[in-house]
Amino acid sequence: MKAIILKRGREKSLMRRHPWIFSGAIAGIEGHPRAGETVDILAAEGAILGRGAYSPRSQMTVRVWSFDPQEEITSAFFADRLSRAAEARGALAAGEGPPGVRLVNAESDGLPGIIVDRYGEYLVAQFLTTGAEYWKATVVEELVRLDGISGVYERSDADVREKEGLPKLAGVLAGAEPPDLVEIREGPCRFLVDVKRGHKTGFYLDQRENRAAIAEFARGAVMLNCFSYTGGFGIAALAAGAASATNVDSSAPALALARRNAELNGIDEALLENVEGDAFTVMRRWRDEGRMFDVIVLDPPKFAESKANLSRASRGYKDINLLAFRLLGPGGILFTFSCSGLMSAELFQKIVSDAALDAGCEAQIIRRLAQASDHPTLLSFPESSYLKGFICRVMR
Repeated sequence: MKAIILKRGREKSLMRRHPWIFSGAIAGIEGHPRAGETVDILAAEGAILGRGAYSPRSQMTVRVWSFDPQEEITSAFFADRLSRAAEARGALAAGEGPPGVRLVNAESDGLPGIIVDRYGEYLVAQFLTTGAEYWKATVVEELVRLDGISGVYERSDADVREKEGLPKLAGVLAGAEPPDLVEIREGPCRFLVDVKRGHKTGFYLDQRENRAAIAEFARGAVMLNCFSYTGGFGIAALAAGAASATNVDSSAPALALARRNAELNGIDEALLENVEGDAFTVMRRWRDEGRMFDVIVLDPPKFAESKANLSRASRGYKDINLLAFRLLGPGGILFTFSCSGLMSAELFQKIVSDAALDAGCEAQIIRRLAQASDHPTLLSFPESSYLKGFICRVMR
C-alpha cells in the first residue's frame, strides 16, 4: 500500500472536503510512491480519508482525487469526471457559432491540476501538477471522444509546473494541430484566439459574462480598456454602440490581434484606438492632459503571486484605480477587477474605496462581478473563487 499518514488533528480540512494537503500536515509516507502516483490518505488513527496524487517536490504534497475511500482512481474515474464536467457546460458548448468555453476547471470539477478549454473544434489543455501529468495520456484518450473535437493541444507552459519539478510543455497531444488562430463566438461578437502563443490557453474565457455586462453602459460612451490583451472588452463595447474604444496594452502582438478582431466584427477602424505601452504610464499622461472617459475597464494581470508581495500588489491596485477615477467624470462607470486569488473581495473593495477617496470623488458599487459560470467555485474550496470585480459609478 502506498499512503501518506496525517499528523494528529490535521484531518480537519479533509473532513471539510478541502482538496489540498501540505507537507507540514504529513507525519509519514508508506510504500515509496512515485511522483504523481495515487496514495491513500490516512488519518493518524489509520482510517482512510480518501485518495490523492502525490507530489514530492511541492509544498502541496497531495491533491485529493476522491474523498470516497472505496473509489478507485482508474481510467474509469477520469472518464466519469470528464464526462460530468463536459455535460455541465453543454448549453454553452452548443450555442450559436464555434464555442469558447471552459470544459474542466481543475479542483472545482474534481480534477486538480487539469484545465481544458474548448475553442471551436479544438481543445486546449493544461496539466499543471504531477498527478495531472501522471494521468495525462488517460485524460487525452477520453477528451478525443467528445463530440465535435478535431484535436487536443497542450499548453502546459505555466510557471507553476516548475514548483512540481515538471518541465514546460506545449504541442499537439492528439488529432489535428489547430491553426494559428481559432475563431470563436461570444454573444454577438466573434474573436480570433491564438491558442499556441496567447496568454494561458489563448483567451480569458472567465470574463465572458462581464464582457456581456458592458453592453448596458456602452451606448454612446467613450470607452477605455486597460490591460486590454486582444481587445475583448473594447470589441464588446463597440458592438453595443460605444462611440469609441481605446485599448491599452504592453504587447504589440496582442494589440495587432485586437485590430483583427475589430475587423472580424465589422467595426469601423476609426472608432478603435490601440495604444502600446504601460497602462500606469499612459493613464498618468492622460490624467495630466485632462483626457476623460465615460467607461473604463481595468483588467490587470495577477499582481499578487504570493502572500509576501500582497502589500505591494495592493499598492498597484490602488494606483491604477486612482488613475481611473481621475479619468472619469460624474456618472462615469468603472469596471475594475483583481484576478489575484490572495486578494480577498473585502480587501479589494477597501483598496478601490481608498482610491476613490484619494481621487476626491464619491462612487457606488452597483454590481459585483466574478468569473463566468463555466469557471465554477467548489463550495469546499474557496481558493477557486479567484476573480472578483466591481462595477462602480462615480457620483461626483
